[in-house]
Amino acid sequence: MIYKIVVFVSMFFILASCQDNDQKRTSENKKELEKREVIFKNIQKGWVFYDSPLTEASENTRVSWNEWRLFLEELAQKPKRNIGAFQQKSKAITKKALALNDNIPSDYSIPPIKSRISALIAKVQMLDLYINLDVVPDKKVTKLVAEINLELVSLQRQMEKTVDKSKIPVEEGESDLLKMMDATRAIPNVLIDENKPRVE
Repeated sequence: MIYKIVVFVSMFFILASCQDNDQKRTSENKKELEKREVIFKNIQKGWVFYDSPLTEASENTRVSWNEWRLFLEELAQKPKRNIGAFQQKSKAITKKALALNDNIPSDYSIPPIKSRISALIAKVQMLDLYINLDVVPDKKVTKLVAEINLELVSLQRQMEKTVDKSKIPVEEGESDLLKMMDATRAIPNVLIDENKPRVE
């Protein structure tokens, strides 16, 4: 008899604890959904890119450099549904940013422009990394969006500087002077004693 009572009481506690676990699980799921909703709203509010050209050079480049135009168009399209849409958009932006290196116009194929493109690509890849984590750090994502905007401004300003420099006419003899200043072609300014043996 005592054995039956012990079994009955233990079964009662087991069933009661299972109901508590269900309630806990339900409340945890509800909290998780609310947290994801807050993260989604924060990312949606902070997802604002400078998708239009800021300088005349950038506007002209948009016409002639297809990859630049496609990248800016990708930035202009803002996802709206959920975090998954932002993750897909991040992948698409990363793909378009990587394509910027493929076909740089000859006027812009210089180290200052290439370095700014590389910095932009690095920030876009970081955005893609952070937005695809299991727990999305919304503050970090919105901060990276702002940093990408700064890189875009920097790249476009460098484009403008490059165009401005190309408009400056070359003076007579300047190209010869630049060749002479090239260290690989320059004549050594140290007298070489031909009677001394060289050690190489």
